[in-house]
Amino acid sequence: MNTFAGNQPYTNPTTSLIRPTLREAGGGRNRENLVERSWQIIAAGSKSFAAASMLFDLTTREQVWMLYAWCRRCDDLIDGQELGGALDRQAGLADRVRILRVLTRAALNRQPTAEVAFDAYGQVSSEVGLTIEDAEEVIAGFELDEKDWRPRTEDDMLRYCYYVAGAVGLMMGIVMGVDRKDDETLDQAVDLGIAFQLANIARDILEDDAAGRCYLPLDWLVEQDIEPGQHTKPHHREELAEMADRLITLMERHQEHARLGIAKLKFRQRWAILAALRIYGDIGLKVRAAGTEAWNGRITTSGWEKLRHVAGAFRDALDNWPPPAPSGPRWTRAKLKESNSD
Repeated sequence: MNTFAGNQPYTNPTTSLIRPTLREAGGGRNRENLVERSWQIIAAGSKSFAAASMLFDLTTREQVWMLYAWCRRCDDLIDGQELGGALDRQAGLADRVRILRVLTRAALNRQPTAEVAFDAYGQVSSEVGLTIEDAEEVIAGFELDEKDWRPRTEDDMLRYCYYVAGAVGLMMGIVMGVDRKDDETLDQAVDLGIAFQLANIARDILEDDAAGRCYLPLDWLVEQDIEPGQHTKPHHREELAEMADRLITLMERHQEHARLGIAKLKFRQRWAILAALRIYGDIGLKVRAAGTEAWNGRITTSGWEKLRHVAGAFRDALDNWPPPAPSGPRWTRAKLKESNSD
């Protein structure tokens, strides 16, 4: 042992200053700050869902905001956007997916990430029991984009909708207290996410094409006798409107089944989710109604329309008698797992 005068042990002044990283939920950030920053993200990135989220009870509202912040940040990192702006041409997607995975795992391991949205995900995960498997389902959807994937069939498209939105619906169900063993209700939560994504696909066909993406099934394009990469050309607007109508019909079917799960939630949760269902569903219905003019500008809902949907959702939540749904959607989580094992 090295010693100085007086036979005192030598202590390296550099190493003595090193401290082990403390592992805390939220990366050690103050929870109130995470909630506030998450609200800022949702308020800027999705006015529709921000409006609906205010109807939740306080605890659910804060947890939903933190989950949304992670979803929004992942989406923006992959798309090269800022809070849902214009898409870029998707260079370097593989690296972006790796970043999502590294930051998400760090957040779930209670490590600081230097990214508020990922720290928020770590916080809400610690509170409700979200897992890396839950997150990986969503990241798998981003990997499909990274591989320049295109759906060949309707089932392929619905599988994509599951990964990028249905899996988020499942996590929302967990946040709202649905038991993981309750497969039926979680499948219905997935249905709502799929319905939202189908509305997005219909509305954003031209924006996706500008970024080199197409989520319309190849089978549909072949049926319409549309050449690859030509579906957004002006002379194909009639065919495009027909395919958008098919998307909205699928959206409505998944909405009907989602309502069965929503009926099992607490009143404030039912109200908020029904408001979101009405607002996003209205976007899809506007796409259908606009026909060939649906892509002349971005379809949105006004503040007045949101208030109308909130009021309608209040009545629905009070009545809590969803109409009987037709036969179940072909697509469930169990069927998804079967298709992946083929």
